Parts: sequence; C-alpha cells; structure tokens
Amino acid sequence: MEKKGVLVPMLLAMGAAVFYLMVLSSKESALRGAYETAKVLSARVDIPERTVLKEDMVEVLEVPRKFMQQDSFEIKTQGDMKLIVNLVTRNRVPKGNQLTQSSLISLSPESGLSVKIPPGYRGAILPIDQEMKILIKPGDRVDVLVTFDALMNDGRKEKVTATILQNVLVIAVGTNLGQGMNARQFKNLGDKEDKTAAFSEKASVSLALNPNEAQYLALAIKQGDTTVIMRGLGDAEMHPMEMASFRKLFR
Repeated sequence: MEKKGVLVPMLLAMGAAVFYLMVLSSKESALRGAYETAKVLSARVDIPERTVLKEDMVEVLEVPRKFMQQDSFEIKTQGDMKLIVNLVTRNRVPKGNQLTQSSLISLSPESGLSVKIPPGYRGAILPIDQEMKILIKPGDRVDVLVTFDALMNDGRKEKVTATILQNVLVIAVGTNLGQGMNARQFKNLGDKEDKTAAFSEKASVSLALNPNEAQYLALAIKQGDTTVIMRGLGDAEMHPMEMASFRKLFR
C-alpha cells in the first residue's frame, strides 16, 4: 500500500510535467510562427510607373512573415533576383515599399513601347518582310534605305536608292519588346514548344530614332519604299551616304 501511495503522486507529477512541456512547445511554435521571417524585395529608390526594373533599384529585406504583403515578391534563392530584371512596374513604387507580384508586368505589349525608348529618342515603326521578322531581334542594329523616283538634272525621273539612316537600334519586333515572357515563364516552356512564340506575327520593327532621324524617316515613307537592312553584330561603322541608280551601276 505504501508503494502504491508513492507511485500515484509520481505518475501525476510526470503527467503534469509532460503536459507542461506540451504547452511550452505549443507556445514556442506559436511564437516561432509569429516571428518567422522571409526575404522580400523592397524599392531602394522611388520607382516611377512603367519603369523597367534593374537590380540596383531594389534591395532584399528580411521581415516577419506577418508583415509581408499578400503577394510580395519573395526571394527564396539567389536566382530569384534575376527574375525581376526587365519586369516593368504597373504603378509608382515609393522607396521602402515592398514589390508585389501584381505591381509588376513582363516587358510585353501590355507594358507599352515607351518603356524601351531611350531618353531623347523617339519610337518609329516600319514594316519589314515576313522572312526578316524571324531573324531580326530587339537589340539588333539596322540601316534604313529608301527607294524613290528622283528628278534628274535633265528633267527625267529615275528610280534611285539611298541610305538615310545607319546603325539604328531595334527596340521591338512586332509586339515583342525583347522580353515577351519573364525568365521563369521562358524556362518552364517545354522543349518541344516553340520558344519564338513570344515574337509577334506582325511583320514590323520599332526603331529608336533621334528627332531629326524621325523626320527623315517620315519623309522617306511618304516619298518611296523603305527597306530595313541588318547590320552584323558589333558593326558600328558609318559610311558616306550616296544615291544608287542603274545609270551609275552600268556607267
């Protein structure tokens, strides 16, 4: 009887200890969950609306998960930082604010052509041959030629061709602005799926021109037929511009 009288309090004490440990563990888990942190993207500077993102515009902040916005851009691996490059802000993002998935769009027709036009330049659209559409890409450099009927000194009209623009930057092909899909979408495309699907079916190019070049291009379009000629990669040489004609060819 004496042993039984000792055993019961011991069992009760052990039960109470286990229960106490369970309560502590539960509270610890709740506290850990309340203060669990995550890495999110924050604006390092004020980012205007419809701005193409660069890595130096943002920074990674570690914040408690309970303070994360619903669709914050969470950084789980170092590679996730690369996914934001060439995304475009829908709205202004003030300095210090978290970047959210809904506030970013891919560099696509939805973001508009103006986000690709360099400061001081204008965007001009030119038709091209269907065959060239497949080969030319945003970032390429081209020359623009115009063929028209010129009035010669003897009063005759003669068809001539002249180079009016050289080493011009291509900023879009059709509605492809160079990043029609973000990196994650492109990576997830199946091997059998055509990765040129981001390119528009429209046979046209958008060029970045200074105001004077834009005037000459507008005049050329009205006066004759324009032709886009691709340049080799890295070729920035400028050539003297002169008119070509069959008379000169067979002279």
